Amino acid sequence: MLELFSLKGKRALITGASRGLGYAIAEALAGAGAQTILHGRDVDALERAQGAFAQRGWACSTTTCEMTDEAAVRGMAKRVLEQHDRIDILVNNAGANIRKGLLEAASADWRNVLEMDLTACFALAQELAPAMMQAGWGRIINIGSVMSVLSRAGIPAYAAAKHGVAGLTRALAAELGRRGVTVNAICPGFFLTEANQVHLQNAKFTNWVEERTPLSRWGDPKEVGGAAVFLASDAGSYVNGHLLMVDGGLSASM
Repeated sequence: MLELFSLKGKRALITGASRGLGYAIAEALAGAGAQTILHGRDVDALERAQGAFAQRGWACSTTTCEMTDEAAVRGMAKRVLEQHDRIDILVNNAGANIRKGLLEAASADWRNVLEMDLTACFALAQELAPAMMQAGWGRIINIGSVMSVLSRAGIPAYAAAKHGVAGLTRALAAELGRRGVTVNAICPGFFLTEANQVHLQNAKFTNWVEERTPLSRWGDPKEVGGAAVFLASDAGSYVNGHLLMVDGGLSASM
């Protein structure tokens, strides 16, 4: 049974992998045997992550680009393919959230969130899927959010982008499945990450999350890793076009 979850011989690109959920996902994939390529913007953080992986005997390299720049994203994909020949597993994790409501958000805020959270997912899939299809095997895992199926006031750009991720996931699953490439999304709830520090410092919001989540707590980033390994491995080979909620039951109870 454990062989079903093995990723030995697979190459995985994880965006936004220097910290938080991206790092936890990369760690889980590497632990299952994958060779990982970690993307991020913070070069120092990437070097620390690569060093930590090397200490555990995991093959790992890094790459960087600005994810709000589609041309740069496509250029990174081409460089990765030149260096590694193919990518078997793409995890579109990099994302941003601008906490501004309809009347506060500028057009640039809207565009930046959609470029990073949605357009970059499309661009990387478009660049990397052909080699997967040629090989007859591939995994694309988009990181959505509980906001892919719900929403709340004050984050219109983020909610729109993450709903878009859900639609993109299903559309690509329908298109690529016949070529041996599955496309799924992991939709996290509220996790204890640096990105959520603004919420964690707000006792009212923290209590709101805990009261409305059936498990009565925030998630630990490592709790996303198992879902990623499942979807990336042969254990999840017949799962396609699925939104896997990893939210402690929040979306089931609201």
